[in-house]
Amino acid sequence: MTAFAPATLAVIAIGGAAGALARHGVNTWSAAAFGLGFPWGTVIVNILGSFLMGAIAGAAAHGLPMFPHARTLIATGFLGAFTTFSTFSLDAVSLWQRGETMAAALYVLGSVVAGALALLAGLATVRMIAG
Repeated sequence: MTAFAPATLAVIAIGGAAGALARHGVNTWSAAAFGLGFPWGTVIVNILGSFLMGAIAGAAAHGLPMFPHARTLIATGFLGAFTTFSTFSLDAVSLWQRGETMAAALYVLGSVVAGALALLAGLATVRMIAG
């Protein structure tokens, strides 16, 4: 499958549409559950996305059977739309500009550390399943 083949682009588009809809769902749910004072939706999608990226990378590394184009669909399409580094950056700067320096610092540090830990958890989960 070449980078710009119609099938590749279709797989990315389908994954991207699903990821964008899932992100919207998480953001809507988190706003209703936790309010709008802190960007919990962004935190949730970035941590969950990091876990899923670890799982798909682990599955590929262990040679686990995947349907054709699974990595492109999930990693490039779905997770490309689902995770939100640009929104993460905007949220961090917005907290800082509102004078919430400690919240901004905790948000940045917590998101990066939790994302890395979630990615490791995804790798470990697949490692346990794969044996």
